[in-house]
Amino acid sequence: MTNAETAPPEHTDPGGEHPAGLTHLDASGAARMVDVSGKPTSVRTATATGFVRLSATVTTALRDGAVPKGDALAVARIAGIQAAKRTPDLVPLCHPIAIHGVDLDLRIEDSGVGITATVRTADRTGVEMEALTCVTTAGLALVDMVKALDPAAVITDVRVEEKTGGKTGVWRRDPSDQR
Repeated sequence: MTNAETAPPEHTDPGGEHPAGLTHLDASGAARMVDVSGKPTSVRTATATGFVRLSATVTTALRDGAVPKGDALAVARIAGIQAAKRTPDLVPLCHPIAIHGVDLDLRIEDSGVGITATVRTADRTGVEMEALTCVTTAGLALVDMVKALDPAAVITDVRVEEKTGGKTGVWRRDPSDQR
């Protein structure tokens, strides 16, 4: 082997050039974890939402507390909060950061359950992935709790609605953006 083959890959600095502007790639195009050590800490939040479409039978059972497996919303809430804390274990290039707070709201609606998660930290990188993971895992836990009643349940519309902190400050989804 030549020295070039055994040397560790060079990494560009956080503000350096990246192929196609992708910060998770080094100059040669290999995946890397972005170096955030030079960034200042700041209070950061992210809010994500999602929806679990359910049958009328399940929404009635949820409202009546009659889901055979037990309190489906409580299980979904705990699963979502726990998932926010475990996001770096699930998303390969996500930084392990301290999660300082998670608010998770589950609202029973006529066609299913709306999920909203807000995650907070004071760190060098944002918590968008933690908020998305929180919403998605809460939805998965809810589906698991009701799948015997509604095997056709669907998790849909998981997306970031807002983020605050860091260099970019506040970002909010345009209400007309229905992606």
